[in-house]
Amino acid sequence: MEEYRYEWAPLVKSAASQVLEGKTVLVVTDESHKWFGKYILNSINNLRKNRPLLPFYQLIDIFPNLQNLTSTQELQLLEDMLDISYPNGYYIWYIGKGDHSYTKLAYRNEDSFLWVMDEEVQNSFAFRSSDPLLDIKLLQLYKLFDMTLSEALFGDLDLES
Repeated sequence: MEEYRYEWAPLVKSAASQVLEGKTVLVVTDESHKWFGKYILNSINNLRKNRPLLPFYQLIDIFPNLQNLTSTQELQLLEDMLDISYPNGYYIWYIGKGDHSYTKLAYRNEDSFLWVMDEEVQNSFAFRSSDPLLDIKLLQLYKLFDMTLSEALFGDLDLES
């Protein structure tokens, strides 16, 4: 993973900065990474971290009809609802295959935090779903992201430089 630090650092800096600016994070995963989305939400606001609680939610829990969206107009209606619901802004953290229907929503927002499988997408971190160490890498990178958030929240990391 060390060799990918130059791709990783700007993405994490952007995602963490947006959290510090007060944006809400809407986690979206394809079916095979649903477990990881649940892990993120169970871990991110663990009270033992002794830090402020952060606005991370699974979009499918907020809008259960997500899988039924097909048209651009329907996606726009969802985005309008999210704009009203999150006046400080939001971004999508998508984890999954690059050809999944949920990517339509994630790709529409340039601020999305994209962890894409089996596809090279601009401003995303790429993974291979055939990698036998994929789950370990996902967990390790999540832990790095979580530590980055803590360090930035407590002023031990300056995201501006």
